[in-house]
Amino acid sequence: MFWKNKKENNNTGKRGSLPPMPSNIYLATFGKRTDWRRIFFILLGVALFCVVYFSPAWNDAVDPQGNHFQLSREGKASIALFLLAATWWIFEVVPIGITGIAIGVIQALFLIRDARVAFTDYMDPSVWFIFGSLVIGMVFSKTGLTKRMAYKMLILVGERTSRIYFGCFAMTAVLTLIMAHTAVAAALFPLLMAIYSLYDEEQKPSKFGKGLFIGMAFAAGAGSVVTLLGSARAAVAFGFFKDMAGREISFFELPFYMLPIGWIMVVLIWVIMMILFKPEKSIIPGLRERASSLYAKLGPMSRDEKITLIIVMSAIGIMSVRAFIPILKPLDKSAIILAGTLLFFILKILGIKDLEDIPWNIALLFGGAMSIGYCLWQTGAAQWLAINWLILFQDAHWLIFVMGVAFFVLVMTNFIMNVAAIAISLPVAFVIAPYLGVSPEVILYSSLATAGMPFLLLIGAAPNAMAYESKQFSSGEFFRAGIIPSIVLMIILALFIWFIWPMMGMPILKAA
Repeated sequence: MFWKNKKENNNTGKRGSLPPMPSNIYLATFGKRTDWRRIFFILLGVALFCVVYFSPAWNDAVDPQGNHFQLSREGKASIALFLLAATWWIFEVVPIGITGIAIGVIQALFLIRDARVAFTDYMDPSVWFIFGSLVIGMVFSKTGLTKRMAYKMLILVGERTSRIYFGCFAMTAVLTLIMAHTAVAAALFPLLMAIYSLYDEEQKPSKFGKGLFIGMAFAAGAGSVVTLLGSARAAVAFGFFKDMAGREISFFELPFYMLPIGWIMVVLIWVIMMILFKPEKSIIPGLRERASSLYAKLGPMSRDEKITLIIVMSAIGIMSVRAFIPILKPLDKSAIILAGTLLFFILKILGIKDLEDIPWNIALLFGGAMSIGYCLWQTGAAQWLAINWLILFQDAHWLIFVMGVAFFVLVMTNFIMNVAAIAISLPVAFVIAPYLGVSPEVILYSSLATAGMPFLLLIGAAPNAMAYESKQFSSGEFFRAGIIPSIVLMIILALFIWFIWPMMGMPILKAA
């Protein structure tokens, strides 16, 4: 009976026959190829985790004073998790936010840290600061402020894509002099999206798009090293310096030494982006006239635009001056920026639908980054790594030692919070420095330079992750694009340590 029905069903249209399967469904069901590359890197991450996790106990780290630092089972496990997460993030084998979740799950399943502790890190104030920054970007876009700013900028810089590159990077760096680079990236991201829509209305990935957004992230890092307002890392480093060197760093001493290196890197980032991602169009004909016409169509600022500007500028102003006004010092920057987020919803500038449109993939990414950072720190793994690395340079030439410290901070700040990278590196470096006759000042400033410019991984800094939201590049493309500027940074830093900073009066070597 079966074969009879099968034979009858060969003639489509007869009673009892099945309709033919559409070719697109067939291809989707049977023609989908296995992504062997993805499977390979998933398994590579798992293999690295297993090799380290199940390996025998590792030797103690011994500092120059003879103190032993044992690597616990949890510490070794956190290094294993660190390798797995880095592999999955770099090759983007699963969504970056899902890798962020996996970090907490693995900590709980393998008893690396208590689940309550591991998952609490996802609610860290820094994660909520990023959330608030993402909301600011959203409200700028929704109210039309980003278009207004983008059109005005394009009227000024003109039609050459090279000038658009430089204008965007310079504006990013200038803003980081007075506000946190995370907030700068959040405010400028929708502006860059508006600019790019005039280059390509469909907003498909292009060389110009890659260079525009990756360059913005890099410029935000370079600009943030100049003042105390660009990030929190400098304040933490100054605290260690005061404890170890017995001297306070003034507010204006930081920009005196860091302004030249920060802005040299901004210019070089522009040059590198022009080489790596030379725009397909050197000129966008009629762009200035089009931008002028679109700006005129926007008309006067709306109520929502004015309220948004007042809220955002008030939050930025409070965050900027709280270091100088004692009564404002206890206020947390995350609470300040989230207060603005609440006002957007209370005043109905944003609604519940907007809450669903927030890029949670980025928030989860940073939740995972905070969790793995604290995991390495609290289990002692980060300190163990720092001592083992820096002890290699205790008998080296002083320049090699200082560059070794800076390089360690550069690598670590791509994986964990730059504040944590500073916290685990400087105390060890300050202990070794006297043996080589090295001044603590040069260690401080060289470490701050590399801590502010994590050019390799999306988790290295919030602007990196926000740039990724443009969908112009993959995490692998970002990693490859960051190799050259990272090398350039180390070369420029060596020149500053050897020639420029001494000429500016920075103490490099202690008198014998």
